[in-house]
Amino acid sequence: MKTDIEIAQEADMLYIKDVAKGIGIQEDDLEFYGKYKAKLSDELMEKVKDNKDGKLILVTAINPTPAGEGKTTVTVGLGEALGKMGKKSIIALREPSLGPCFGIKGGAAGGGYAQVVPMEDLNLHFTGDFHAITSANNLLAAMLDNHLQQGNELNIDPKQIVWKRCLDMNDRSLRNIVIGMGGRMDGVVRQDRFQITVASEIMAILCLASDMEDLKKRLGKIIVAYNYEGNPVTAKDLKAVGAMTALLKDAIKPNLIQTLEHTPALVHGGPFANIAHGCNSVRATKMALKLTDYVVTEAGFGADLGAEKFLDIKCRIAGLKPDAVVLVATVRALKYNGGVAKANLIEENLDALKDGIVNLEKHIENLHKYNVPVVVTLNRFVSDTEAELDFVKTFCEERGCEFALTEVWEKGGEGGVELAGKVLKIVEEKESGYTPLYSDELSLTEKMEIVCKEIYGAEGIQLSPAAKKAVERIEALGMGSFPVCMAKTQYSLSDDPAKLGRPSGFKIQINEVYVSAGAGFVVAITGSIMTMPGLPKHPAAENIDVNENGVITGLF
Repeated sequence: MKTDIEIAQEADMLYIKDVAKGIGIQEDDLEFYGKYKAKLSDELMEKVKDNKDGKLILVTAINPTPAGEGKTTVTVGLGEALGKMGKKSIIALREPSLGPCFGIKGGAAGGGYAQVVPMEDLNLHFTGDFHAITSANNLLAAMLDNHLQQGNELNIDPKQIVWKRCLDMNDRSLRNIVIGMGGRMDGVVRQDRFQITVASEIMAILCLASDMEDLKKRLGKIIVAYNYEGNPVTAKDLKAVGAMTALLKDAIKPNLIQTLEHTPALVHGGPFANIAHGCNSVRATKMALKLTDYVVTEAGFGADLGAEKFLDIKCRIAGLKPDAVVLVATVRALKYNGGVAKANLIEENLDALKDGIVNLEKHIENLHKYNVPVVVTLNRFVSDTEAELDFVKTFCEERGCEFALTEVWEKGGEGGVELAGKVLKIVEEKESGYTPLYSDELSLTEKMEIVCKEIYGAEGIQLSPAAKKAVERIEALGMGSFPVCMAKTQYSLSDDPAKLGRPSGFKIQINEVYVSAGAGFVVAITGSIMTMPGLPKHPAAENIDVNENGVITGLF
């Protein structure tokens, strides 16, 4: 059995100019990064702005398990399948982070014969977007500390600095640090923190900005600290916006690559869904909608995180209206939710499947709350039995969902034709009545309670004293109308990763709340979630190498 990277390295890629030509993009509207990668010009959006929007299809999943679900693989395979059926389609994905690539999760380019390529480039430095975001973030941090060193004209309280440095790597040692040690000229001594780049507010801003002017406005609103009077100090106050924008001027442009079957893929931006808003850029999604008839996009982790944030944050802010949602599951993952150990998942076990399918049931119920048509797809494994597949199919259809099997990992687009047919049927026959879960007018606490009760199934929320105080301050600053971005474990509907299936009788503990004023949402940190992950005992980096011919091995 070939590995994902072996399959990708054997791919016969088209020059990216030829991929672009297939969707009406001329060479003058491409900014090339070698033969197989390009950024789309700002002028292109102006050219296509009056085109009719295509259909927007979101791919999400049940809560992730060690058994695997294959959400990105299904996203890629669905886009390829639509192409096989003669439909004009684009895939819109997030860029992978180096943190999980070298950690435990691996890369994020799909898998098997449903991948985007060049796989190594995408999972490593790609077009430099994440480096630009990291640089802009840390430039702002440097200017903040320099301001303190040079006399602190803005009267910043060093104990109320909220801006963090960032790095696109899992490095737990940087979660809590002390800076400014040394002599008088080495800076002001204070406690500081790092977060991973994909959790940075600048990542969120880049992914939500509509154009360069909007980007600058959002960057200027970033709150970096509070002064001794308790008033916010912003990036604009520090006169950092122009230089930050200069670092991001190319990063804001969507990236074009291709799948193994040459389906166009816009891969741009990459906020995590467990600690950020989990969606690719608004610019890429809107560009895709103007270029083709069908746009297949994904949102990170399970539907309780990525889909909720796509529907309550991205669509709200960008004015998007999804036409359908594809919910991905596997028989193996459902049996894992039913209590079966990973080693025993290949054995037929209808009792465990019945116990674990409640996780899928909850996600179906949640998605129906947004009034968007839902298709459930099982990413099929060879160990799945007909009895297990029939049980899941009947279960889904009884709950008002279309159902399809996918075998895109093994067969590429051909393995997704059944799913593509169901998606085409549902977007043509059913009108999406998309509505967000909550209104802007509710208080921040009410919004958090609605997400926790309606989406997670919690009995309520518990705010720490610090979180309560932060909510009061944010609302006093006039930002109570913002949507909420819940930072929560991806492994459970609750805030406890050990509670699988469909837990009940729990409350969500909210330990920290802060406002991302430039992004336009409020972040609530729940349970033990951290914004700077750590590496496992045996990180994936141990298996990555380059041979004498420059060929990379060990990426997966």
